[in-house]
Amino acid sequence: MQKPFFLILFVLFSCTAFFAKAQKSTETKNYSIIIDGFDWGPAVSKVILPLDESPENYKANDFEIFVTRSSTDGQIPPTQSYGKRSIILSYPSDAKGNRLEEGNHLTLVLAVAPNMPLGSPIQYMRVGNRGGNYWIDYQLQIIHQPSGTIWNNESERIRPIVDEFDLEGQFTHQSTTFSYASWIPEQVEGKVPLIIWLHGGGEGGTDPTIALMGNKAFNYASPEIQALFGGAAVLVPQAPTFWMQASEGMTRGQTNDIYNEALFALIDDFVKNNSSIDASRIYVGGCSNGGYMSLKLILEHPDYFAAGYISALAYNNEFVSDQQIKEIKNVPIWFVHSKDDQTTKPDETVVPLYKRLKEAGAKNVIFSYYNNVTDITGFFGGEDFHYNGHWSWIYSHANTARTDFDGSQVMMDGKPVTIMEWLAGQKN
Repeated sequence: MQKPFFLILFVLFSCTAFFAKAQKSTETKNYSIIIDGFDWGPAVSKVILPLDESPENYKANDFEIFVTRSSTDGQIPPTQSYGKRSIILSYPSDAKGNRLEEGNHLTLVLAVAPNMPLGSPIQYMRVGNRGGNYWIDYQLQIIHQPSGTIWNNESERIRPIVDEFDLEGQFTHQSTTFSYASWIPEQVEGKVPLIIWLHGGGEGGTDPTIALMGNKAFNYASPEIQALFGGAAVLVPQAPTFWMQASEGMTRGQTNDIYNEALFALIDDFVKNNSSIDASRIYVGGCSNGGYMSLKLILEHPDYFAAGYISALAYNNEFVSDQQIKEIKNVPIWFVHSKDDQTTKPDETVVPLYKRLKEAGAKNVIFSYYNNVTDITGFFGGEDFHYNGHWSWIYSHANTARTDFDGSQVMMDGKPVTIMEWLAGQKN
């Protein structure tokens, strides 16, 4: 008569233990992510897990990470909506992912690549009547297989360099309001130059982190580039829509856009309200749509800017008059473009414009002209890996452009220079 009773107790105890473990495995636990910016855009590169015991007890191959990517703004292809992330390695860290000999957090380093859309927390989507890059709902589920522990609630996003920017900038001119990001170097004696970056057509809106991370524009505030300038302020305005918007449709220079007057007012106001900026060293650059707007500002205000740096120019040469060529021929400009750019075709934009400037006597106009846009890191195929030919801004952000139209090394004061080294040497 005793056996059934003890059997019932055993079953009850076993079930209780099982459900307790199941309850533990489904408990909501927090994790943090690090979003790094790469040549092709942002990617979630690390996951940080708070632990109740030593990280030494956890190994990278004991984890599995699954991602769900969704959005209420637009559609994401099914093959890019859900999947598994690959873990490369793990290490003990602090809550920010900094490596420590002993820490109470574990950082998992994830594989990223330009052909791994599951790694990206943004998506290019059509919303309304235009396409653009948007932050999406990016949810991870991290499973520790030996214990069944699950981390499934994001508590913090860390964006190196980007988080150092002031992201709350707002400026209104007449009926136009811009959002903008700005960065002012600290502990620099004397005045500093201003680097202005104007984003491409897919980064408009009201969140300047998209303008900073849609491509690697934040890199102008990196220690490597800042060292070339001895410190420089960085200003990244954001168009509410796109820089080439005209009163009707889109302009390539044939008609006026609706933003350049208000944008110049923003820039001028920012300079006047930041006494640390050297007004004789204001540099304006951008890509595609932003390349159009950079040239537009130079055409309208040729004496204001000390230099321009323009990639994937979207301003058609046929709409630049001979008089305008004469007015800007003394403005230092470095163009970057790729021969296989099918979006801003070089034979319609930058090639004839560069030649006209040189024929007019321009002595400080440079043009880095690439056959293709390739993997400059060497991690994903190097010269054999081709990005979209429109993405020539990669060479500007990474400061690797160094040759002129004829393929010769650009020299300044008898020394070879890159695009940012050259820019740092320009002054009104």
